[in-house]
Amino acid sequence: MFKVSARTVLELGSELISSDIIAFYELVKNGFDAKTTTGVEIHFNLILRRNSFLTLKLKIEGENESVDDLRVAIKNLLDVRASTDLFDKALEFLTKAKTIDALRKALSSIYSLNNIVISDSGSGMSLDELNKNFLLLGTPSRKSKVDEALQTGAAKSPFLGEKGIGRLSAMRLGNRLRVETARCDDSNINLLEINWADFERLDAMLEDIDVKPIKGESKPKANWSGTKIIISDLSEDWTENRLDTLVKLDFSRLTDPFLDPKLRPRIAIFWNSERKAIPWMDRNLLEHAHARIAGSYTIENGVPQLRCKVEAIKLGFEHPKETAVMVFPLPDLQGAITGTSKETPPDSALTSVGPFDFEAHWFNRRLLGAIEGIGEMKAVRELQQSWSGILLFRDGFRVFPYGEDDDDWLALDRKALGRTGYSLNKTQFVGRVTISRTANPDLIDQTNREGLRVTPSQQVLLGILQYAIDTVLFDVLKETGKKYKNQKIDLSSAKSEIANLEARTKTALNRLKKIVPKDEQEVIEDLHQAMFEFSEFAARARQRITEVEEESQQMIEMAGVGLMVEVVAHELARASENALENLELLRKRQIPLEIRGAVESLRAQMKSLSKRVRILDPLSISGRQRTEIFALDELLRETLSAHEAQFSRHNIVLEFAPPKKSMRVKAVKGMIVQIIENLISNSKYWMQMRKLREPSYRPVIKIVIHDNPPTIIYEDNGPGIAVENRDRIFNAFFSLKEKSKRRGLGLYIARECAKYNGGTLELNDAVDRETNRLHRFTLELPKNASVP
Repeated sequence: MFKVSARTVLELGSELISSDIIAFYELVKNGFDAKTTTGVEIHFNLILRRNSFLTLKLKIEGENESVDDLRVAIKNLLDVRASTDLFDKALEFLTKAKTIDALRKALSSIYSLNNIVISDSGSGMSLDELNKNFLLLGTPSRKSKVDEALQTGAAKSPFLGEKGIGRLSAMRLGNRLRVETARCDDSNINLLEINWADFERLDAMLEDIDVKPIKGESKPKANWSGTKIIISDLSEDWTENRLDTLVKLDFSRLTDPFLDPKLRPRIAIFWNSERKAIPWMDRNLLEHAHARIAGSYTIENGVPQLRCKVEAIKLGFEHPKETAVMVFPLPDLQGAITGTSKETPPDSALTSVGPFDFEAHWFNRRLLGAIEGIGEMKAVRELQQSWSGILLFRDGFRVFPYGEDDDDWLALDRKALGRTGYSLNKTQFVGRVTISRTANPDLIDQTNREGLRVTPSQQVLLGILQYAIDTVLFDVLKETGKKYKNQKIDLSSAKSEIANLEARTKTALNRLKKIVPKDEQEVIEDLHQAMFEFSEFAARARQRITEVEEESQQMIEMAGVGLMVEVVAHELARASENALENLELLRKRQIPLEIRGAVESLRAQMKSLSKRVRILDPLSISGRQRTEIFALDELLRETLSAHEAQFSRHNIVLEFAPPKKSMRVKAVKGMIVQIIENLISNSKYWMQMRKLREPSYRPVIKIVIHDNPPTIIYEDNGPGIAVENRDRIFNAFFSLKEKSKRRGLGLYIARECAKYNGGTLELNDAVDRETNRLHRFTLELPKNASVP
């Protein structure tokens, strides 16, 4: 049987309640959980500042002044705006003090008059409830009722809090607690007093602290019910300015400020009887946002769907208002959020996260000016700054610390630092996310109130919000800029990624050379040669990237020097690192024949990669833009043969139907390769997605070539593409892949390559009966591309 020391209660309070606003939040929630009919009131009754108290205390200890002088000094520091009762009591203590010792006690008595009162007109507590519930930490009464609401599918949770530890919040604010409470049928007030200093004794056990509720005086009204939490011997120095700041920055966001002020839960704050106005969100500010996104994540019959509406309103250059409505069904969410990597949450979390809504209004502070009804530019900027951040609300109440100045919970700042052009950092947004306890049961606060517990559902919530804001919104802004303003692409990430992959490959090859048997060193030399050839190609590519960053045809040029180089670099790194891993495992088991087999496998992959480097050669500087005559079927056959090892590794069945006789065309060979490579790359990802979710699934790629005009029909049996995204997938930066694989340029570049050759690349509108989605791409070259 565990025994609990009295100090444990203090440790719990200090660990769980990390700030003043969280302390008030917990106590306010208790009032609303008690079904208060008039809201919750917080009264700061202060006659003497803590700093003044400590200064006067030192002055008295010095004994350098007379009692009369000290009495005057104390009186001069009393707050004349305190209530008459408080002021009269303070003067009474001073008048009675005739000696230094008596004055010292009087000063302490005056400071003890300060208090903070949190009151509600809720159901109140009986004497028995004070004893069995309030004094029982972790009381199960609320938790059981919340669990019942979750099990019955109730629309709303009966309580905001359920852990039974929020009452410890009082100890952060002051050393003494007095609870005055009563139910309607009680005749007297029920009282409970706690001195938290009693719990500081090192040798005291919890049961040694005598804390018992008692029956107090008669109620002021027979039918009155409610609770007053009175906190005294305050721990911190409270001033009116400090409270004003807390009201402006924290109490204003304690409940959902996006709601109509009349609908917000009533919280009234007073400083010595003077009501403090809690700011409310001026919708006029939101109407002047430069862009916004609003989203709804719903779950119907167990199937999730995300719907987003994006508006690009004023981006700093001439453009009409651009509005895009996008719908992301389950297959798209799987691709974008859960993906194929093991680091992502499981598909089940897409449902367990529950439905939620969000809105984020983006402001370019350089464009902020005067707004009628708000004021001049300075006032507008200050107002936007005061509401900046994307806040999280559960059942209308704040979930901390999301949206704080130093909290980048959606990693917007980190991503913005690596971007050029639009920077979507957290201070530019005014926004909210709304969840509920019953609809989102897996989104639970950490015990210390510092955010949500890390669960798969929490990861999905973050993933969806990040995708919506940092990808969907950002892509619309970039697309608007591309459409109405000459924008450039930042290729710095491609450069660094290629360099990183090259370094990884070299490291793996050097280690391979040390462990492969001497009679098999030839394959390592061959692979070194392939690496050398690729490095030369990559060096030329990096040079070309630098050149094309200033050219108008940057997108098309990037087809050869950006994505494709990275694809091959990745394959080189993957093949060599996988071989190294397998060989090291086999070497430990000392099985030479299996080592020989692994080396042969590596040799086969090396040949495949060498083919691909040679296939890419037309993409180099010398051959990039040159039109030439070649056999389209032979080019396609060579391109596909370079993927044999990859197809075999992923159990992909290739059904290639070339024409009966060779088909010669005049086009830019490298661009045709680029189109096919991008289609294959997308197919591999999405078919892997489906395979992970359907074990019996058999991935298939079908390619057919027709003539008159030269046409390639490309189709796979992956999850397909939503009908509403038929055209959108060709937009620059649009991507439904998971974060680590998300670039959104492949199909845009492929279409640009088709256009450059006078052809078209389209997604066929034929809907697959099994998936109700689109699967077939058509690359059509012009008739005059055919060569007899």
